[in-house]
Amino acid sequence: MLNPYWVMMGIILFLTPVTCWVFTLGNKEERTPLNKIGGMIHANRYYFHLLGYAAIILWKAVTDYLNEPIKIDTGHWTDVVYSVEGDLTLWVQQAFENEFLTSILSFHYLFIYLFLIYITTVYYAYVGERDLTDKVTLNYLLIYAIAVPFYLFFNVEVTSSWIPGMKALLYHDGWYAGFYASHDPLDNAVPSLHIAIPFGILLLNWLHFHAKGQRVRDWKHWPYHLFIVANTVLFAFTILYLGIHWFIDIPLGMAIGAIGALFIHHIHPRLRNDHGNMFRGVTRKKVFRHVLIEGIVALVLLSLILGMINVQKASIDERVSFQLGPGDSTFEVIQPLDHNQGFSSEIFNLDEDRNLEIIVIQLEGSISAMQDGEINWTDLSESAGGATTIAPGDSVTIELEDSMVWHFIVMHNPQTNDDGILKVKILNDYNQDLMVFAILLALPSLWMTSFVIHRLVRLKANNMSLIDSQPSHSWNNGKEAE
Repeated sequence: MLNPYWVMMGIILFLTPVTCWVFTLGNKEERTPLNKIGGMIHANRYYFHLLGYAAIILWKAVTDYLNEPIKIDTGHWTDVVYSVEGDLTLWVQQAFENEFLTSILSFHYLFIYLFLIYITTVYYAYVGERDLTDKVTLNYLLIYAIAVPFYLFFNVEVTSSWIPGMKALLYHDGWYAGFYASHDPLDNAVPSLHIAIPFGILLLNWLHFHAKGQRVRDWKHWPYHLFIVANTVLFAFTILYLGIHWFIDIPLGMAIGAIGALFIHHIHPRLRNDHGNMFRGVTRKKVFRHVLIEGIVALVLLSLILGMINVQKASIDERVSFQLGPGDSTFEVIQPLDHNQGFSSEIFNLDEDRNLEIIVIQLEGSISAMQDGEINWTDLSESAGGATTIAPGDSVTIELEDSMVWHFIVMHNPQTNDDGILKVKILNDYNQDLMVFAILLALPSLWMTSFVIHRLVRLKANNMSLIDSQPSHSWNNGKEAE
């Protein structure tokens, strides 16, 4: 069977020239001739953009590596989100569910999302939009960086792991299951980058032209802008329908996208030396003021994070990890272990009346039992050599030593004749203390957020437009208000 990764690469290779050709049919003069592409890449230093894409792959890998070991302290906030939203996403799924729509949206969620991120950089470079090429590349890199504190310290389980009866139409599909298990811990639901990144592109387009006194709709490539709009709207529906994200992920994703877009919009002129040398106008006084004010804002944000961690530590005894409705099955992803690392997981059945069944299985052995958004518990438990039953109020401890292998802890509620919800708590111990590294990884996000806040306040104090991207040394004839 074809691997989703190679399918994605094939789609990129096929659709890149097609997309560039289609969206320039009315503006053929904007196309970069094939014999000039190499010179264009060198002249605009687009090789740095490739390094940016490599950096985000590494950044995500490090974030995911830290995410699981620190969960024993950071916990998750799914119960808070669920207390506000309830079963809203379940209603969406049940109202529209059909096999054809599931197939289309699963394809769109993975392949078109990744393609859209990549092709936008290529398309803008191809049509000579140098500044927008820079900005959309930074958009992918920096928006993910801004989202890191949410993913590490505000874990929220996907809707299909928490709402009874909600199907994991994407994750419980044999073809996608292996890919997502090894790329997604299934608790990075808030915010949705499927909203944040394309929304960031749209906002960057608007900021870019509005700052020039122009309208995006008058842009030669307005049809491509509409193409991104249409996909963003479809993503908003897809993430709810497939049993992945919550409604709150949409406005939070837009907020993350806005912070990233504003940061990029305001720093880009310095990066491209559009107003003189990159460090022109930089003085000790200005550096001190930036460090002081933005440092204070970042410390306030960091204090909120540490406070959230303390709240989770204090509530560890009452922490619920998963909720299972009648006949429901779900799984916890156990990431590969380093050599001689060791791992233990304590699984608690918090119910007073119902049994909980569990199995531990390697990823490869589970894929055949996941089809059409459901887990075939009978087949899966047979593959694992039988299930372990945890009595009401009881717990079991599992230990693993297999290095470099993905595992699932699969949980099943065998009761099908009642409407009760079976609650499960899982405490995974990776025998690693990585909290300091997680905080360090979150610092760039805190600084970028602080920079945007400080920048907007300074613009307001100088009676300037909040989207003015000129460096401060050019404000009011070089006399920025203190």
